Parts: sequence; structure tokens; C-alpha cells
Amino acid sequence: MKKRRSKLCITKNAAKEIKNHIKYSNKSKSFFRIYIVGGGCSGLKYKFIIGKKKDKDDIVLKKKGIKLVIDPISFQYLSGSTIDFSETIENSQFIVNNPNASVTCNCGSSFRKSI
Repeated sequence: MKKRRSKLCITKNAAKEIKNHIKYSNKSKSFFRIYIVGGGCSGLKYKFIIGKKKDKDDIVLKKKGIKLVIDPISFQYLSGSTIDFSETIENSQFIVNNPNASVTCNCGSSFRKSI
């Protein structure tokens, strides 16, 4: 497990929502994991989970009282991003404003990396 400084930012709305998810997950010593998987409209997709198990290569960031855990591959895609949370009448979701993305889908859950 590596600790790194990052330009990854979290808004107050996202931090509040993450804390709520951790609180209601009933998992002691939990953290918020962000990772990238293949799929979605644009090729890559953001995923978020409350986790307890860390791998030795995971990168741990502490932001606004939250422990974020990111695997090294996903970290490359997320560096410089801002994570926000949006809640409307229609839905609620985490949104990643990613400067590394050249194309994003309309719903904001998938992207394609700049080459």
C-alpha cells in the first residue's frame, strides 16, 4: 500500500456522500475504492465501492476525512481529476471531471483516454 500526493480532488458534496455510504455500509475500517474497468459507451468506465481489503500495490489518498484507495493502473487514468456528487430528481451519481478524458458519454459514467 503506497501513500501518494495527488492532484485528485473531492468536492464537499462527494465527501459528504462517501462518508454516508461508509457509515451505512456497517463495515468497520472501510474505505472508498475508485477504479476503472473496460466498458461503457466510450470504452472505459468508472466504478466506486466501499471496501475493506487493500492490495499491497494500492495507492491510498486521504482527502477531506476520507480514505480513497486506487489501484496503480486506475490511478494513471484518474490523476488530476475531481470527483463530485450530483443529486437530481431523476438520479444521484458520482461524477468524475477527468482532464485525461478526450471523450465522455452523456451520462458521465464512461470515457476514452486522450492519446
